[in-house]
Amino acid sequence: MLTRFPRFFGLVLPIFLATIASVPRASAEDKVLKVGTLKLIHGISAYFYERFAPEGYKVEVYPFESPTDGKNAVLTGTVDTCIHGIAAFLLGAAAGEPVAIVANANNGGMAVIAGVNTDIKTIKDLKGKRVAIWPGSTQEAVILERLRMEGMSIKDIQPIRLQFSDHPAALARGDIDAYVGAEPAPGISLANGTGRLVEYPYSTPIGSLNMILSASEKAVKENPERIKLIVDMHRRAIDYAMANPAQIVEVAMAKLGQQKKSIELAVPNVELAWKLDDVFMQRAGAYTRLMFENKQIRQMPDLSRHITRQFM
Repeated sequence: MLTRFPRFFGLVLPIFLATIASVPRASAEDKVLKVGTLKLIHGISAYFYERFAPEGYKVEVYPFESPTDGKNAVLTGTVDTCIHGIAAFLLGAAAGEPVAIVANANNGGMAVIAGVNTDIKTIKDLKGKRVAIWPGSTQEAVILERLRMEGMSIKDIQPIRLQFSDHPAALARGDIDAYVGAEPAPGISLANGTGRLVEYPYSTPIGSLNMILSASEKAVKENPERIKLIVDMHRRAIDYAMANPAQIVEVAMAKLGQQKKSIELAVPNVELAWKLDDVFMQRAGAYTRLMFENKQIRQMPDLSRHITRQFM
């Protein structure tokens, strides 16, 4: 028997090793959580995720300039989730794209800013003026409603297509008269003395709703554990950041490259949030109706399909 054992072992060992090799194992890539966010202070929570990542996991943050680019990155699988404006989500959902909201991300963070050398003090004063607006953004939907509330329309102003990060410099140069911006841009213009606050445009039925955390419907269906893991980090990161505003200032300075004074002016205008509560659902519904009425979308998307509260 002793002489037969080595031969038997030699026959079984290759089969055993082949069996072990065929067992599915989490790859190093599976342990990397890819999250997107906009280059704005109200998307800063993504940079706090690493602090709350489970042991063995790594977080990679992908910053985007455009909300649409962030939403598209989710759909293509470039990132697992992304923080971006709800307007980009609604544009995609209305077009039949398989995108889903898995958490709230931010309320506020918007402002209408005018040049200090202009006579613009109210929304009505924007008539005939050059106003920078980023198409497809939450700010576009909001300013359209604010103009309507004042008996005006987009035809009453000169809309200038300009991305958020370019707003402060364009205003300082006098290339535009005003902008409907996103923090930290308003804080920059106020801090350097080139801008004047016209209003924080939260008087519409949308309220201060602004940015959400999105994922693809495919990811929600096929890998809910991974999405839940990110949503849990998102929740903990937001609760931590809101309890430590000084940390928001420090991280924003490091990641956005802005001066402390401008960030400090921007932080009070930003409420990081994560709950998909009844208030969120009401505002999301109002937002959808406004975009439909403004002909920004051709049909009303089914929010019950595209907003999932399973990770709450």
